[in-house]
Amino acid sequence: MKKLLVLTGGGDCPGLNAVIRAIVKSATLDGGWEVYGSKEAFNGVISDPVDIVRLSSNEVGGIHVKGGTIIKTTNKGNPLAYPVKNDHGEIEMKDISGTLVEKIKKLNFDAVINIGGDGSQKISQKLFEKGLNIVGVPKTIDNDLSATDLTFGFTTAVQIASDAFDKLVTTASSHHRVMILEVMGRDAGWIALHTAISGGAEICLIPEIPFDLNEVLTKINQRYDQGKGFVNIVIAEGARAINQEQIGKIDQYSEHIKLGGVGNTLRKQLEDMGCEPEIRVAILGHIQRGGTPMAFDRILATAMGKASFDLVKNQQFGQMVCLKNNTISSASLKEATEDYNFVNLDHYLIKTARAIGISFGD
Repeated sequence: MKKLLVLTGGGDCPGLNAVIRAIVKSATLDGGWEVYGSKEAFNGVISDPVDIVRLSSNEVGGIHVKGGTIIKTTNKGNPLAYPVKNDHGEIEMKDISGTLVEKIKKLNFDAVINIGGDGSQKISQKLFEKGLNIVGVPKTIDNDLSATDLTFGFTTAVQIASDAFDKLVTTASSHHRVMILEVMGRDAGWIALHTAISGGAEICLIPEIPFDLNEVLTKINQRYDQGKGFVNIVIAEGARAINQEQIGKIDQYSEHIKLGGVGNTLRKQLEDMGCEPEIRVAILGHIQRGGTPMAFDRILATAMGKASFDLVKNQQFGQMVCLKNNTISSASLKEATEDYNFVNLDHYLIKTARAIGISFGD
């Protein structure tokens, strides 16, 4: 029997369980495979004793409708920069990837499927270069992997954000207020852009277009001058005003800034500039990551799970599953992580938003 190791890394995302289920079912029906899950990404392998569980059809039955991941996840398990205490009790970041690859091989795993986003797939590429038989499945609500048209979890996150936006519209109208909805997305504005168009926002602020606070205030005043009586703003967590930095905190366990709080910063700046209407802020945060995945994400995740097993079976390692032109294919991990999937300023949705009167604060 060949042994296959599956793991989920980074932030959780609707559809992770559907991928796991598809991998296990495909491997089981193919025959000759045993599938195991490493708890909390590579931490399950790194830990002593290891925290690895057998995944059979019984364990994965019906999990595709559930949010989260049955094998848990973490964003603090990067083997290229792993937190280790030194002799003085201080945390140091060390590259333990070579040791990790050796341990996986000693555990007699024939291949690894790493389900994760941009950071996770960069790790996959480095481990592949060190001789690990590994393939990737793109997972992120941020939709920021350029090699695939869509990542599973994104559509569900947009629906959650749109539902929240719809509710804010009614309270904004009732109180004649300015409502600011802060959504996730890291350095990409895909969630904010889709939410703004689906909900009918007046203003959409995304990382790709640094905004002018004066333009934002002008748009707000125009709405009230026209007798509209309320304004709804969607702002991505990575958005920033011109000549200002992103709002967040340094994370000692990650190369990324822990983004969040730009909505409240925008509120204070507008108030300081003399914005007369009352302003309220709603920060969705991790609500966008949880709950039941939409049908589309379950289907896409299932197709990607099946495709990842096919890559393993055919020994096409160093590849990441992709959705391109409504077809499941694959790209090399190197190609998949070379370019970040920013919102192109010529994208049809940017043009659509501008055409219907949505301001980007520029």
